[in-house]
Amino acid sequence: VQLQASGGGLVQAGGSLRLSCAASGRTGSTYATGWFRQAPGKEREFVAAISWGGSVVLYEDSVKGRFTISRDNAKNTMYLQMNSLQPEDTAVYYCAAGRSATLLKSRGADYWGQGTQVTVSS
Repeated sequence: VQLQASGGGLVQAGGSLRLSCAASGRTGSTYATGWFRQAPGKEREFVAAISWGGSVVLYEDSVKGRFTISRDNAKNTMYLQMNSLQPEDTAVYYCAAGRSATLLKSRGADYWGQGTQVTVSS
């Protein structure tokens, strides 16, 4: 599976952005997808994940209530709607795919896309 993230940019605190991740390759296989982020000087961390059918959705605690993950399997695309952005959300955001949402959160991804930069100014 190849993953292509887009939608990053510069936004003021309190603003919103929508990230997209397009999948290609073995898209006939069922897989969970998710988002991770890496801030300067920090390790990559889990942000959110969603199962193939959308029945399982997981979030990192600091983004609950602000971020919404979704996917459109007909378009092989996943989204991350980010609202009420804060400077601490500044990071490179990576889309990822794996066998399940739970495994994405606990063990990381089997497939990684390239990152997209999100910068939130105060």
